[in-house]
Amino acid sequence: MGEKQARRGAAQQKLLAFASLIVLVVGFSLASPRFFQVDNIMSILQATSVNGVLAVGVTMIIITGGIDLSIGTLMTFCAVMTGVVLTWLGAPLLLGIAAGMATGAICGLISGTLVAKAKIPPFIATLGMMLVLKGLSLIVTGTKPIYFNDTEGYTEISQGSLVGKIIPQFPLPNGVLILFLVAGIIAWVLGRTVLGRYTFALGSNEEAVRLSGVNTDRWKMAIYALAGAICGIGGILISSRLNSAQPALGLGYELEAIAAVVIGGTSLSGGRGTITGTLVGALIMSVLTNGLRVLSVAPEWQTVVTGIIIIVAVYADQLRRRSAN
Repeated sequence: MGEKQARRGAAQQKLLAFASLIVLVVGFSLASPRFFQVDNIMSILQATSVNGVLAVGVTMIIITGGIDLSIGTLMTFCAVMTGVVLTWLGAPLLLGIAAGMATGAICGLISGTLVAKAKIPPFIATLGMMLVLKGLSLIVTGTKPIYFNDTEGYTEISQGSLVGKIIPQFPLPNGVLILFLVAGIIAWVLGRTVLGRYTFALGSNEEAVRLSGVNTDRWKMAIYALAGAICGIGGILISSRLNSAQPALGLGYELEAIAAVVIGGTSLSGGRGTITGTLVGALIMSVLTNGLRVLSVAPEWQTVVTGIIIIVAVYADQLRRRSAN
């Protein structure tokens, strides 16, 4: 009975999140004629591409019952290392992209090892990693941005539009296509692979999985590593969008990504979550931020609203858990 209630609660949460997204879009469109214009919608989708990719990565970790506070600064460090390989070493574009993703995977593996092998609580392990990566980004760059002006095709990764070349009236940014591709792959991983099954199993009852003879530490480390590689993609997207790797950027992105995951119906206690819900949650965060900006709401009040949304999302998750139990 509890399992049925949990599934019903998760479905209701996704439906509520989608309804909230529709209400926000309609409300902002009525409040300002500038909101529902093609350029502004493309801007919202462009912003969602970065936060959405980070949210997809951290969804897997939260499903296991963990948390990752380092994804924002990891994104920045991956962007920095991509810049080092492409601009300082003059490597080909594909090698730079691979370096960014590999950096994310290695850092994610380190975080996963701290959690799985050293038994450090995920909150503390990833908090420490967040500070380490923030410092490393500043040290490697000497606190100065790395620009990609001489790297041909780099800005096209995020800002170009393959769709726009076919349909000029709908210049969907490549970054959004990459988000959908990443989301589709991870949704398939969670639903169709052994890694996906163990991701949910670890969040539901890790001890039972361990007693059944499964090496839970190995699977947990693999999940953190994969999430780290996805953060590497986020770093490539944001540096492509800005045409630079900004070493001081990153803090705060983890909060919006985690909020998007929870709003989308993934439980902070683990064992339940969907990538579709996460994408809806990421869109809600982007629409809310953009809509408040279009209405000329002061940035400090935008931060207040974001904080309230996070609190409400976590409280709703608590209510779902109580009803399921």
